[in-house]
This record gives sequence, C-alpha cells and structure tokens, in this order.
Amino acid sequence: MAAMAALQSSMAGLSLSSNSFLGQRLSLPSFSPLPAKPTLKPCQVVAKLKRWERKKCKPNSLPILQKMHVKVGDTVKVIAGRDKGKIGEIAQVFRHSSMVLLKDINIKIKHMKSKEEGEPGQIIRIEAPIHSSNVMLYSKDKNVASRVGHKILEDGTQVRYLVKTGEVIDSAENWKKLKESKGKVEEAAVAAP
Repeated sequence: MAAMAALQSSMAGLSLSSNSFLGQRLSLPSFSPLPAKPTLKPCQVVAKLKRWERKKCKPNSLPILQKMHVKVGDTVKVIAGRDKGKIGEIAQVFRHSSMVLLKDINIKIKHMKSKEEGEPGQIIRIEAPIHSSNVMLYSKDKNVASRVGHKILEDGTQVRYLVKTGEVIDSAENWKKLKESKGKVEEAAVAAP
C-alpha cells in the first residue's frame, strides 16, 4: 500500500499545467490491490519419478502407495513381456509405482560415458523394474504359477498361500532364510571395500 501511495503522489507532482490537461481536470486512476488467490500446496513426491509424471497424493503430500501381492524374497514367474516364462526372485519392491525388481531378469544395457579424460567408456548391464501385474507367484516344489490367497491360521496369524497348491508362503522359516541372506549380503558389502 505504501508503494501505491508513493506512486500516486509522484503522479500528482507532475507539472503538466496546474491540474488541467487541455481544459479537463486530470484524474488519477485508483489502484486497488488484487485479491490474493489461495495457493495449493504442491505434491512433494518422495519417489524418483520422471519429471512429467504426477502421482496422486494424500493430504500430507505423501504419495499413495499401492497394495501388492508380492514381497521381497518371493519366487515369481514372469507372465508377460519380453522375459515371459522366466523364474526369479524379487530383489526390491517399489510400492509408489507398483513395480518390482527381479534378480537377473529384464536386463537392460546402459552406455556410460567416460568421466575423466583417458578413461574408456563402459557398457553396463542393469536390471530394470517390471510391473507387479506381470509376475505371478511360483511354487518350486510343484513347478506351477498360482494366484495368491490370504487365510488366518489357528494361532491367529494372517498368511499368504498359493491358491492352486495350498502352499503357505509367509512361514517363519521363509522369513528366517530371507533375514540370513540379507545379513550375508551386508557382510559381503562391508568386507568388499
């Protein structure tokens, strides 16, 4: 408001001809401040997305996470895409985009430029994520892919099982094996450098 008053006083101080311009009184336009539009809080997505992608967010501006039928450590069979029919283990799950990363499946080639002069470029093979709808849980014992079901055991724990075979996936032994394998990987990573 102070800036508007200063502008009006400087306009009034112009010496055209004592308050008249060609016989008419000079009137200054009155400036009124524009109503401020309420700004919406932008969605701050934590997940790494392409810049043109926008994910739906909750009111606290966190992305909505998708429910998935697979977890880390599950054995799955690829049912669609270039690697259809391959069997692998899930290494990582991305719940914001409903994608999974399988060990040694969906390998992509990335060409890397040299970072320093005199250093040669590289061709790196990396595992790319697959959408979770393109994988199905797989039973190693019966060699069959099946949908997943949920049931509650006598002790009150809820577990996942394969519909075709009835094989329970979320057993205590499976979780122990998974934790042991993670521990070995972390120890190897610490010993490597």
